Amino acid sequence: MKNLPRSSELLERARQSIPGGVNSPVRAYNAVGGNPPFISRGKGSRIFDADGNEYIDYVLSWGPLILGHADERVVAAIEKAARLGTSFGAPTEAETEMAERVRALYPSMEMVRFVSSGTEATMSAVRLARGFTHRDKIIKFKGCYHGCGDSFLVEAGSGVATQGIPGTLGVTPRTAADTLNAPYNNLEVVMALLKANAGNVAAIIVEPVAGNMGCVLPRLSFLKGLRKLCDEYECLLIYDEVMTGFRVSRGGAQGKWGLQPDLTCLGKVIGGGLPVGAFGGRREIMHYLAPIGNVYQAGTLSGNPLAMAAGIATLDVLKDNAVYEHLEKIGAQLETGLRDCAKEAGIPLQVYRAGSMFCAYFNEREVADFATADRSDKNRFVSYFWGMLERGIYLAPSPFEAGFLSLAHSTEDIEKTLEAAREVMSSLR
Repeated sequence: MKNLPRSSELLERARQSIPGGVNSPVRAYNAVGGNPPFISRGKGSRIFDADGNEYIDYVLSWGPLILGHADERVVAAIEKAARLGTSFGAPTEAETEMAERVRALYPSMEMVRFVSSGTEATMSAVRLARGFTHRDKIIKFKGCYHGCGDSFLVEAGSGVATQGIPGTLGVTPRTAADTLNAPYNNLEVVMALLKANAGNVAAIIVEPVAGNMGCVLPRLSFLKGLRKLCDEYECLLIYDEVMTGFRVSRGGAQGKWGLQPDLTCLGKVIGGGLPVGAFGGRREIMHYLAPIGNVYQAGTLSGNPLAMAAGIATLDVLKDNAVYEHLEKIGAQLETGLRDCAKEAGIPLQVYRAGSMFCAYFNEREVADFATADRSDKNRFVSYFWGMLERGIYLAPSPFEAGFLSLAHSTEDIEKTLEAAREVMSSLR
């Protein structure tokens, strides 16, 4: 990798005040070795580091920036809102406007509560499910990451898998015991867990496209089967669409495939790059939330004016079908191109894409769950990662993270990316 003296200097300085020098573990580059570039600015499909290097960005702040960096419409909306006040801790009209936009695109969300992060959304949704059903246990899927709430860190993917840590240190045994895990895409294990814990499971929470062990596509029979099992065992089905919302399609995975969860969690895109999250669902369930119900949830900065303004501006742009036509065009270009590059190099590669999410695994086998994702060649990924970064292509520093595309990415960006991939893969034989 290029010498990054300024970034190295900034990292050393950060380590004196911040654990590991980072505020989220995957940023530390532990999975790939070496030090991360410190980013100084972004514009469109590009980011620029403190050493003056330019990269085509496929991380996009881990998904929110579907319009690209510093989109002028979003920036203008934030500036306008900021001049009126950055936070009030009181109701604003913008919160209702945003909720109405979400409800229109996600009909299963009859009522919506805004929070400040995806983690807060999933934690609150599970608490609500437990309060509604008067049950304690939840079922999640191995490799699915629903944020850093205690209940979700048992056999989580994403950062926990990337760091190679157990994920349960600091989580009480009782909390861990209330989290049941099944392999993704495996209905039989889910059914067995429900039978063994009949009357005790409050909810099943799932990423309808697993974006935290790369990008693992669901079998539709799996998602439809979860709905049927939840109905049979009278527990709630929670879709974590923090990542898939507005990316798999404008209406998320549930809109694309005509699915009906009881509760949905959103984040990332709905904040237009600012911290935000939301959860919502059937009216009868949401009525259990305080102040009209007895399930308590609160947040001082929830629905703050800046996040609402950025989110409204973003969702208004996404009304245009041309946005999704462009994302599909460049997504297909990248997906096909990566497969071709690997074939030319004689390297086994599995490429998966759902809308503007994608991932490439150095794996000879189909990837359908965390176990198969974990069998991918991690050493080859590390070499690929650094080779791409050297050529100005910024990917997630982990084999367990999805990549993202934005409206700002051009066909020329994809061509440049594939040119780099071809060069790198030819060196990995």
